[in-house]
Amino acid sequence: MSDKPRVATVSLCGCFGCHMSLLDIDERILQLVQLVSFDRTPLTDIKTIGDCDLGLIEGGVANAENVEVLREFRGHCKVLVAVGACAVNGGIPTMRNQFSLRECLDESYVNGVGVYHPGIPTDAEIPLLLNQVHPIHEVVKVDYFIPGCPPSADTLWTFLTELLAGQPIAFPYTQIRYD
Repeated sequence: MSDKPRVATVSLCGCFGCHMSLLDIDERILQLVQLVSFDRTPLTDIKTIGDCDLGLIEGGVANAENVEVLREFRGHCKVLVAVGACAVNGGIPTMRNQFSLRECLDESYVNGVGVYHPGIPTDAEIPLLLNQVHPIHEVVKVDYFIPGCPPSADTLWTFLTELLAGQPIAFPYTQIRYD
């Protein structure tokens, strides 16, 4: 058993861009694996989560499965970090919040352009959509927020290395400006 901090990541309703930014730390990933042990992440392909020191979560909460995964993730992580606009404030997926769920389903499966066999799916394997998309802090306690769509690799690197070193997190302006 390693005495290094355990880190896990998960993606909910989003585009996976925040995970891509994590991968974009490039060769620094070799330094990161010297500092931490990875649990559930796309890097390990582990599907379940064990107890972790740090959980990074991207994506908003759009369906019942997202709620379940988020609550389980929070229950296993000492520190939970909302990574990216979707996790922090709902991001692009919240654009559907201006419409009723029924309107969204009708547009997607009944009246939408290119729909050839109209009908809203009812398969029990498809997670039930929530009436609205929510940022993760509306469902569970979040310890840190990293904005951006997605946050840059350098921003994630700064956050991780400073947090793991027990230092205050101080982003240079170039890592948190969005113009």
